[in-house]
Amino acid sequence: MKLRSPTWVGDRANYLARTAVCCLIDEARLTPKPGLVDGRGQGVHHDLSLALMERSAYSLGATFHALARQSWQRPADIALRETIGRLGREGEQHMMQATLGVNTHRGAIWALGLLVSAAAMHAGDSDSDEDEIAQTAALLARLPDSKMPKVFSKGLKACHRWQVPGAREEAQQGFPHVVTQALPQLKRSRQSGANESQARIDALMSIMASLSDTCVLSRAGMVGLETVQNGARAVLLAGGCAHAAGRKVLERLDKRMLALNASPGGAADLLAATLFLDRICQPVSR
Repeated sequence: MKLRSPTWVGDRANYLARTAVCCLIDEARLTPKPGLVDGRGQGVHHDLSLALMERSAYSLGATFHALARQSWQRPADIALRETIGRLGREGEQHMMQATLGVNTHRGAIWALGLLVSAAAMHAGDSDSDEDEIAQTAALLARLPDSKMPKVFSKGLKACHRWQVPGAREEAQQGFPHVVTQALPQLKRSRQSGANESQARIDALMSIMASLSDTCVLSRAGMVGLETVQNGARAVLLAGGCAHAAGRKVLERLDKRMLALNASPGGAADLLAATLFLDRICQPVSR
């Protein structure tokens, strides 16, 4: 691995942090997303808005930068795992201050934080592919963090109640919904003529189609999750968002999810992770 100057390392850490923030904002602005905050409004979230999501994303820039600097060319060990855990929890505090106590991006801090750290462990090298970075993130996620507080979150409660994997398992397995579902779908949709927003919505649908989204389960139970998964599959089977039939199915899914109070927040976090890996592994700007 090449030795780099401190200035180059600092610039690359800045790039990773800026990219993570931009991907959170891109995910928030993407429209139309069923059940979620987007350019149309709040979705099912009465305590959220697009402006709040953007303010939250910007508040995390310093956290992502610290994660990149602390992880630069380091091995995956417990010392690093505990460092990124501490930085992630501090980032949550900054987020909560920026949002006046509203949880906007806790799940995204976990997913993107691990991926930012993993990319820095690879020296921010754009030659590293998506799977390499995801597998390095998985190594980190599987390590113990003795400083982690024992908090029984809504997501963990849903995992226990419904006996499904959650965000922790997704990371420990190397983000399979990102690497094997969303990224391939994003590329297929682009190649088939979809514009960038349509391709990103299709990528979101590919995640929603199989993810055991604990945000959906917490709000709408197993009936809600099955509705989300079946509806997302139907969008893709109808040709995706580049086709009128796919857009019509998406509109029906959106109405159904609003009626069920179902929000695919976990899928949204993984879409932001998808956009991050897509961008840092392909130097061509979008």
